[in-house]
Amino acid sequence: MSRKRNVLLVIADDLGKALGCYGDNTVDTPNIDRLAQDGVVFDNAFASTASCSGSRSVIYTGLHTHENGQYGLNHYTHHFMTFDHVETAPGLLREHGYLTGIVGKIHVGPMSIYPWEVVDESPTRDVKWVADRAESFFKTAAEDGRPFFLTVGYMDPHRDHTRGGFGNGDETVSAEDPLYTSNDVVVPEYLSDLPEVRSELAEYYRSIARVDRGLGLIMKYLKQYGHDEDTLVMFMSDNGPPFLNSKTTLYDAGIRLPFVVRQPGVTASGLNANLVSYTDILPTILDWAGYQSPPTTSQNTPLRRGRSFLPIMTKTSLDDAWTKVFGSHTFHEITNYYPTRFIRTTRYKYHRNIAWKLDFPFSTDLYASLSWEGMRNVDGPVKIGRRTLEAYIRRPAEELFDMEQDPREVNNVASDPAYADVLAGMRQDMEAWQRDTRDPWLFRDGVSLLEMQGHLDAGLKIPDRFDFDINAPKSK
Repeated sequence: MSRKRNVLLVIADDLGKALGCYGDNTVDTPNIDRLAQDGVVFDNAFASTASCSGSRSVIYTGLHTHENGQYGLNHYTHHFMTFDHVETAPGLLREHGYLTGIVGKIHVGPMSIYPWEVVDESPTRDVKWVADRAESFFKTAAEDGRPFFLTVGYMDPHRDHTRGGFGNGDETVSAEDPLYTSNDVVVPEYLSDLPEVRSELAEYYRSIARVDRGLGLIMKYLKQYGHDEDTLVMFMSDNGPPFLNSKTTLYDAGIRLPFVVRQPGVTASGLNANLVSYTDILPTILDWAGYQSPPTTSQNTPLRRGRSFLPIMTKTSLDDAWTKVFGSHTFHEITNYYPTRFIRTTRYKYHRNIAWKLDFPFSTDLYASLSWEGMRNVDGPVKIGRRTLEAYIRRPAEELFDMEQDPREVNNVASDPAYADVLAGMRQDMEAWQRDTRDPWLFRDGVSLLEMQGHLDAGLKIPDRFDFDINAPKSK
């Protein structure tokens, strides 16, 4: 490699787009905004899933969760794991001659297929400690001589283990971080404007500011070690804010996320409007690193789904080849089973709720939150933002939203005859994508077509409908 092409990947936990570079000046985020000024701000970057471990696995593998096996959370009783035959960023780049490391939150497994050489795992919210470990890594890289790939995983602005806190009471939290009051916050449209919501948002804002301070420290060390001009820097979040209507849902508040990329020598005026997927991140990193895939790939190794977005970094107008993304959610916690697939275009959003007969589940942190406590105990009909409680909990098999008319995804037009052609096209695209990605949750008559393939080859006929109909059980 003629010159080093380093990679710094910074992942915040549960961060939405409450950032100055996205036009929200409520929280002071000067370091993130400075990175944005020097790089490219993607306005339409979409996670495949709105759950921490699943989303990180997509980032590291370029595969959706139903392909890579990380169906849900990695820790404690949940213990979902990425398949051991899947290729990952730390493995591929290490093989390519890179020094690889991770500091902070990891949240995927097993480590045998995520073989970072330098591992400083910690749940700390002390961003100074995180930055010091990053500096130690930069020093090691300078002595080592290889190009580097460093991932930094922040705990912030994830909730802590109290009912309404975001780590702001930790001993390691600095008095430098600004305080916010309930009057300072701007309640997003996907939430209800209640005292409990405002109280939690004020604490959330402080946690966001701490991420910003931490990024500033790391960027200072990156420059100190002379890597300002040879490092691809990506700043992002794994999923949306830890509130109802966002995290664990595939509504835009949960998956349309901040994504700022600084490629040396490349800047763009204005937001990049192209639709990029988190499946594109690994291919982009490999492109930057000059990695060439072997001519043959094991039959058991799924192909990466994404593609490098380096060619469209400077485009502020929409490229026709970047107008559609797909996503895949199956679990959050192991008890939160609600498989959904989505398609998002520049105009429409289609959700296929595979287990729609189940109630939509609450994750532990959201159920215990003060904001939900406030919403469920209002006088009169309970609503979550503009969505009725019934619409949140009991979802139909299909949801179709016209995002130009209804950006909060409240008015489901799947049964509207005016959108019949759009719905038919979305269904067709969804099935083609599910078949292409060998999705076990492509169902007909309530069973998986992938699992039934041997029987289909032997002549089994399955009725052409999503769900089994107890009132019409005949297969002929």
